[in-house]
Amino acid sequence: KILATMLRPVLVACVMASASAFSTSPFLRFSSLSSSSPVSVKHRATTSQVRMMALSGTDLAKQLAGYKSVDDHVTSGMVVGLGTGSTAYFAVERVGQKLASGELKDIICIPTSERTREQAESLKIPLCTLNEKSILDVAIDGADAVDPNLALVKGGGGALLREKMVEVMAKKFVCIVDDSKLCKGLGPSFALPVEITPFCHMHTLRTIAGLPEVAGCKAELRLGNVATGAKKDGDKPAITDNGNYIVDLFFESPIKDVRAAAKALKNTVGVVDHGLFVDMTYQVIVAGKDGSCRVAGQGGEKPWW
Repeated sequence: KILATMLRPVLVACVMASASAFSTSPFLRFSSLSSSSPVSVKHRATTSQVRMMALSGTDLAKQLAGYKSVDDHVTSGMVVGLGTGSTAYFAVERVGQKLASGELKDIICIPTSERTREQAESLKIPLCTLNEKSILDVAIDGADAVDPNLALVKGGGGALLREKMVEVMAKKFVCIVDDSKLCKGLGPSFALPVEITPFCHMHTLRTIAGLPEVAGCKAELRLGNVATGAKKDGDKPAITDNGNYIVDLFFESPIKDVRAAAKALKNTVGVVDHGLFVDMTYQVIVAGKDGSCRVAGQGGEKPWW
C-alpha cells in the first residue's frame, strides 16, 4: 500500500502527458514537429506517423496535400507565399521542418494573415512582406471550393484580400485541397466571401445582393470570429486583419459566369475584394481520405471532377 501511494502521482503524471500528446486539435497534435531539433525530415515524418491515428481522414488528406506541395515546389533560395487555413497550416509546418533539418536554406516567406505569421515565426521561418519582395517564386494555399476550370472560392478564413495580393504576384500559385472541396460549379458548396469597408456596410451589402451577375444569392454579414467562415458564432461583425467586414453570398445554384461575377463585385464601390480566384491557379494538389493524391493543372492531369 505504501508503494502504491508513492507511485500514484507518477502514474497520474504519465497518463496526463499521454493525453496531452493526443489533443483534439490537429495543430496541437503536430506541434512537436515544429521543433528546431536537428532531426531529419525523414525522421520527423516517421514521428508524425505515430500520431496519425489521432487525426481524422480529412486532416490526414490536408497534411498529405500540404507536405507534397512543399516537397514538389519549394527549393532553397526561393521567395514563398504562405497561405492561411487548416490545409495551408501543414504546408507552413513542412517548410519549418525542412528549414530546421537544413534541407531548405536561404528562403524567405510572405504570410497571408496574422495567424500564418505567428505560426511561421514560431517555426523560425524568415519572413518579409510584398514591400520588400514584390515577386514570389511560388505561393501555396488552400481553397474552399475548386471547379473544373481551376477557379476557386477562397476566404472562409477571412484572409482573402492578403491571400489574393500575395498569390497574384507568384510565378506559380499551387492550391492544396482535400477532395471534399471539388465541385462542378462555384457557389452552392461554399458561400462566396466579399470583403467590404465598415462604412455604410449594410448599403454595400444590399448593392452586392442586387448585382445581376450574382442574381439569386442571399447576402449575409459575417458575425463573430472572422475565421469561422459563414458559420455565425457571435453577434458583432467579424473583422478582418485589415479592419474590414465580410459579406458571405449563399447560392442555391452555380454562378453562371464566374469571370463576370468577379468583375462586377470588384467594380462595386465599398467592396475591397472578393473570394473568387480566377485564372490564377497553376496547379491543384488533391488528397483523398484514403491516402491517395492527384494533381490537376500544369504538370498534372486534366481536371477529372
